[in-house]
Order: sequence, then structure tokens, then C-alpha cells
Amino acid sequence: MDVESRLDLIKQVGEEIITEEELRHLLKTKERPIAYDGFEPSGTDIHIAQGILRAINVNKMTKAGINFKMLVADWHAWANNKLSGDLGKIQTVGHYLIEVWRNCGMDLKNVEFIWVSDYVKDPEYWKKVMNVARNSTVKRIIRTGQIMGRKEAEVQQASQILYPCMQCADIFQLKADITQLGMDQRKVNVLAREIGPSLGFWKPIVISHHMLIGLGEIPKTKDADRILELKMSKSKPDTAIFMNDSEEDIKRKISKAYCPAKVIDENPILEYSKYLIFEKFNTIEIKRPEKFGGDAVIENYHELEKLYKEGKIHPADLKNSVFYYLNEMIKPVREKFSKDVKLKKLLETIKRFEVTR
Repeated sequence: MDVESRLDLIKQVGEEIITEEELRHLLKTKERPIAYDGFEPSGTDIHIAQGILRAINVNKMTKAGINFKMLVADWHAWANNKLSGDLGKIQTVGHYLIEVWRNCGMDLKNVEFIWVSDYVKDPEYWKKVMNVARNSTVKRIIRTGQIMGRKEAEVQQASQILYPCMQCADIFQLKADITQLGMDQRKVNVLAREIGPSLGFWKPIVISHHMLIGLGEIPKTKDADRILELKMSKSKPDTAIFMNDSEEDIKRKISKAYCPAKVIDENPILEYSKYLIFEKFNTIEIKRPEKFGGDAVIENYHELEKLYKEGKIHPADLKNSVFYYLNEMIKPVREKFSKDVKLKKLLETIKRFEVTR
């Protein structure tokens, strides 16, 4: 695959790339660049944005010739007081996350799972953390609070000041040429670009992927933290679809979802069609009675959006189709965790954990 083809594939992942010129140069000069993403094992469920969308994006990156490092950020979740700050429980959830990715279509050939708890034993890592902290102000660090799923005013504990310094240092510890995380992680990645050269490192290329929105309607505001309000969140379980949801749960949640007729902006049902379903299936079939136009086969997202905006597809019909395809994508994970004895026990264990924000 030539450089431009690889670049085009990566651009399908990146809603924003800082910068495209740097990325093109990297692809020309380094045979196997390194990208990373990190995940807090922060709750007892993993939703489709973390599961299915993450697998889709990683697969595109590795197909483009990128070696991918998936960072299981157990110490970060500990610093963020997740699961009541119980590191053992956090690590158990970390193992669950890995098993979900193994079973939801992520091609692991060029993916390496790395635990923060393994490299915190390295004094050189803490030297990087200290240098990040020494070259940043408290105010600047607090402004990155979005990376923890928190607004600035919610950053209260001293450990939550340490968290962004660690995440910035992770990039250099992992020797990552590329940070490939969600748009909500942008601020700390930009911080790494700004201070990296002064610390003797490099400017990582930032490839920020789209954040899937939740199923509920969010009133329009100009809040700087609106991205946190829109994103699918485990803390709002009825507006998120999880990788072990039952068929009945998925149908119930989709049926209640915000999906006004002819409205395409911030419409979660259309979003899931674009970022998930058309990535997995070549077409979407809309089933409906003959008196409402009969069954229709939609061949691409652009066509779906156009028909929906024109009112030629009813919200209920679209919801029924999206429910069907999402359930088909989740079914292999759900079945694996119900039939495999070890995975079933793992899921039952984490379901007993008390979740804290």
C-alpha cells in the first residue's frame, strides 16, 4: 500500500489530524510507526464506542501499517478514584476489556496490550512525569480535565492533577509517534506536542477520532465541556449500549432514542449507522410495509442521510434496522461471555463491583 492510500485510510479514523503534513512525512520515513490509545478500566460495562468503534479504528490503523499499543490505564483509573480506588478491581475490569476487544473483531496481529502497572516500576517513567509537571502550570493541567471524563470544576483530588502528567508522559514512555484517542483527549495530546521538544522528545502526531454520542437529546449550549455531555457514557446507562446488553435491552434503548424525523444533526441513530453499521455491513436494509414504501436497501451512508432528511425514511423504521444490525454486532461478544466458563465467571465478578464516578 502506497503512502497516499495509507494516509487515506488513517483519515477515515481521524476527525482531526495535527498535522496531516507531519503524518505524511512519518509514513514516508518510518516503516512501522507506533500509535497508542489508552483506556481506563473504570466501570463494569464497556459500551459500543469503546468496543466496536475502537475495534474498527484500530483495524484501519493497523491495515495502514501502524503498530498499535493499547494501554490499559489501571493506575490512571486508580488516580481518578474509579471503583472506589480499588486497584485490584480496576485490574480485573482491565482483563474484561481485553477479552471484549478479542471477541468483537479487533485484529490483534499488530496490537500490543500494555499495562501501566508494568512500567510504573521504571524510574525513567516517573522522571518523565516529573518533567511534564515541572513544565506545566496547575491551571493548564486542570484545563485538561476532560480526559478523565470530568469538567474543570470536578477536578478536586490531588491525584487528578497527577493523571494528565502521567498521560502526557505515557506518550514518550511508549515511544508513540501517534496519539490515536478520542476528541475528548485532545487537550493533553496538544500539551504533549507543546512541551515534548523542550523535554528532549518529539511532537507526537495527534489523530483524534469521532466520539459516538449517547442516545438521549442534549439541549444545545456553547459549553466548552459539551463534548462530555454528548458522548456515550457509562454513567448514563439508559443512553448507552453495552457490549453485553441483551437483545431486549438494545431494543428498548433504541426505541426510546432521540431520533426526530428529518433531523440529521446530533441524531444518534444516524451516527451509529455511519460509524458502526456501514463499517461492518455493505448495506442497510429498511424493512417496512408496502403501504409505507416497502423494503429498501440503502447502499451507503450518504444515501441514508439524504433519504432521512427528505422524510422518506420514518424514524421508527430506521430504529428497527439499527437495532437489528447493532444486535448482530454485539451478539458474538454476548454469546462468548455466556458460553465460555472463564469469561462468564469474569463477567459475573465485575458485575458485583460497585461503580464510582
